[in-house]
Order: sequence, then C-alpha cells, then structure tokens
Amino acid sequence: MNNTIAIVGRPNVGKSTLFNRLIEAKEAIVESVSGVTRDRIYGKSDWNGYEFSVIDTGGYVHGSEDTFEDEIRKQVLFAIDEADAIIFVVDAKEGINPLDEDVAKLLRRSKKDIFTAANKIDTPDKSNEVIEFYSLGLGEVYPISAVNGTGTGEILDDIVKIFTEKVLVDEETDLPRIAFVGRPNVGKSSIINTLLGDKRTIVTDIAGTTRDSIYTRYNAYGHDFMLVDTAGLRKKGKVYENIEFYSTLRTIRAIESSDVCVVMIDAQTGIEKQDISIFHLAAKNNKGIVVVVNKWDLIDKETNTHLEFEKHLRERIAPFTDVPIVFTSVKEKQRIFKTLELAADVFKRRAQKIKTSELNDFLLPIIENTPPPMGSRGRYIRIKYVMQIKVPTPMFIFFCNLPDDVKDSYSRFLENKMREKYNFTGVPIQIYFRLK
Repeated sequence: MNNTIAIVGRPNVGKSTLFNRLIEAKEAIVESVSGVTRDRIYGKSDWNGYEFSVIDTGGYVHGSEDTFEDEIRKQVLFAIDEADAIIFVVDAKEGINPLDEDVAKLLRRSKKDIFTAANKIDTPDKSNEVIEFYSLGLGEVYPISAVNGTGTGEILDDIVKIFTEKVLVDEETDLPRIAFVGRPNVGKSSIINTLLGDKRTIVTDIAGTTRDSIYTRYNAYGHDFMLVDTAGLRKKGKVYENIEFYSTLRTIRAIESSDVCVVMIDAQTGIEKQDISIFHLAAKNNKGIVVVVNKWDLIDKETNTHLEFEKHLRERIAPFTDVPIVFTSVKEKQRIFKTLELAADVFKRRAQKIKTSELNDFLLPIIENTPPPMGSRGRYIRIKYVMQIKVPTPMFIFFCNLPDDVKDSYSRFLENKMREKYNFTGVPIQIYFRLK
C-alpha cells in the first residue's frame, strides 16, 4: 500500500496550493477565503522514485463558525490516524496564530513524523521569517513557497527518507481481495454477512454506518478470498463530516488495493451518476469488475424488465461494457453465491497471459486487413509486433512506426477483437503504442 502524506493547518495558509503543487494538477479549489475546500481532496504524487498519496484536509467545515476550531481539531486527529507523514502548513507572513499553536499541541502528542512548512516565503531574503515557528516545538521548519515551488524539493527529500515499503506479514495478504463498493445503503455489508453466515459487520438502514474498510477471510465452497466491506461512497458535496471524508478516502484506497471490485447498485433507485463514478474509478485503476443490481425482489417485473435494466445500465457505463451483471436479493438470498463465482472468474481472467506468438498470429492478419487510418501528413501507420507485458493486469504493447498518430477509435477496434477472441469479461485492458 502506498505511503500517505496529509497536509494540515488552519484555513487560508496555502494547503490547497501546496496540494496542487505536489500532485502537479489543479484539483483543489484555491481561494483566499477560509473554508473554501469543502469536498474530499485526494491525489497521487511521487518524488525520487517513491509514490505516495496526498490528502488535503483544508476546509472540511460544515455548520456555524462556532464549530470552526473543533472541526480543525478533527481534521488533524484524522490526519494523525491516517497518514505516515504530516506536513503542517503555517503562514510565514502572518506569523504564529493561536490556531497554529492548538494544532501544534495535537501534533506534538502524536508519534507521526511532522514536517512544518512555513509558506509564502517567495524570495530567499525572507527565509529568516520562519525562525519564530521553531517555538512550536516540532523540529525543523522548512521555508517554502507553494505558489512557485521554492523549498518544496527540500521538504520532500526529507519526507521520503522515512518511507519504507510496508511489508504485510500475515498469511492472508496473498489472497485475492474482493472489494464490495457502492453508494451507502445498497447492501454491501448485508451481502458479506450472508456469505459469511454471521454478523461480522454492523448493518442498519442508516446510510454511512460502515465507517471503515473491513477485511474478512472467506474460505468455503472452493473459494479463498479476502472480502472487503467498505464505507459507502457519498455524492460530491455530501461529505460533511470529517469522518465521512476519511471513510471515502479509505474506500478509494480499498479499491486501489483490491483485485476485483463488486460494484453494487440499488435496483429501486436505478443507476445514478455516483454509481457511474464508482464504476469508472474501479476501471481506471484496472480492477476486475462485477456489477450487482441488489434489491431486485422489490421491483415490479414484466417479461423483459431485467433485460431492459441491463441494456440501460450498459449504455450508462460505456465505453467499458464487457462486464458481468447479476441481479440479486440479499433479503431473499437470491444469486448471492453467483456473485462470488463471477468475482472468482473475473479474478482468473485478469491474471491470464497470452503467448506472444499466439497474439501476433491472431492480430497481425487483422491489422493487415483493417490497417489504422493514415497518420499525419498522409503517412501510413505500420504495426509490426505486439506483446503482453508481464504486469498483474492485461497490458499490451503494439510496436509501430508512428505511435502518436494511432487514433483512440483504432485502439478500441483492437481491444474489441481481443475481447472476441479471448475472454476478458469484467477486466479492463490497457493498450499502448510504442516506436518499433
């Protein structure tokens, strides 16, 4: 699992600007108004060969200003709980604020590695302005400018020194991980309880009951998995409590560390925008996918009801539609074990390897009969060779003379041909074109 850095501090000190700098993107909203960042902010970064996750905790405040200090305290406590390293951002121009001191007290009591970043030092001659922050008792203070990047390299150099690969030593870590994901209250905990035959997780009809990801071993009927019950992903703008923000973060991390995601949809509400976002998040991370339409017993059915529902669902999740879909009722125990069988099949298909000679014998005649459209300046694109890369997920490299000129539509054409020949149902395929 990746190392994690959390960025903490009082509002309007530049946390979101630093976050954007670290992930090299413009994902966080940056405004000079306290509490602007109201949605979950989570991204990936790397430095000196180390990949890590970055959390921007800024502005997760809901309610009146009376709760402001308490909300900041919650942010820091959750960051302490979640992160391997914490960047404590302070405003060098304004100096020490009482809220800075409150945050520092919490951080001093933690056993985490703390790196104090005195922000808004835009020129070297102002670096002496950081001296007062040593009084916070958190060790080294790093003068930085989140806006132009000054000093961020130095702080990252020291942060990655503490990162080591976390080796999971328990015997179950090599088992396939099946994550049950979806919006709150779609039946994730209930389906796992049914599979396990006991009440290993709390189940209520209150959305968001499951706060953390729960790993449980399932070893029965020829299957041996780690089942992962995750906190429900809420719609954007609904993550008001800090605890919900970190539940969402843990869900994302559970998806990233899983092998197969069982994406659960509520049959009564139908497929919603958030369901599609969860599906694409799993696909983007190259996870095997099974779609479960739960609570099917509550639907009034006609002859073609499930066919029409499935057709609509595939239209909504396009372009990746080659996924197994199963209609379940946890309450009536309908097709629950079918879900697990499909997940096991997807896991096997995700790991399949195709011989290079077989790939070329199959694909090169197809490419010769249906060559890619001409590239720039009317040049012919010639694909000479294809091979599968030895990585955990299906990844194929096509070697050609003009890799940058191959259109996405042709890439999808090749993917469809491979799906017709080889069974990759439920498995995303990565296709890359490289210079021969």
